[in-house]
Amino acid sequence: MNVFVIGSGNTPLAQEAFHLSGMVPDALLPFPLLGQPEAIERLGLVSYDIDFDDVSLDVREYTRAVLQRVCADTRSVAWAAFEGSFHYDELLTDEVAHQVYGSCMTGAEAVVEWDAEALRGDEWRHRIAEARAALDALLSGSDIRSGKSRTD
Repeated sequence: MNVFVIGSGNTPLAQEAFHLSGMVPDALLPFPLLGQPEAIERLGLVSYDIDFDDVSLDVREYTRAVLQRVCADTRSVAWAAFEGSFHYDELLTDEVAHQVYGSCMTGAEAVVEWDAEALRGDEWRHRIAEARAALDALLSGSDIRSGKSRTD
């Protein structure tokens, strides 16, 4: 699974932070992404590649828990998406909404969807649009020193 988080700095969380829902990943590769646009770089963007060897595991609850965890300590937006869906120009846009299977914003519950038909539906696109709106607000108005937006 690929999880991205903007707003929590460029330092990845410790591996123990991913021992969630009674599950421990077999491999965890965290890394800050290179070539970040300035608006993102000041907030930080970390990608986590999380792998489980047992492909029969139901990782829906784990995905939800991971999204909540990476958004827990600071104003941020996180999402889980299929490999190859990431591009700076298309973060949480309609074009990639069907490739995003979970999202979370600080202060809100994570949402996760696994059904391919639902991922292509209007309701899911609306949920991802809400996450994109939160990301836009974070990118345009965040004061990372105080944790408040410029309009607060």
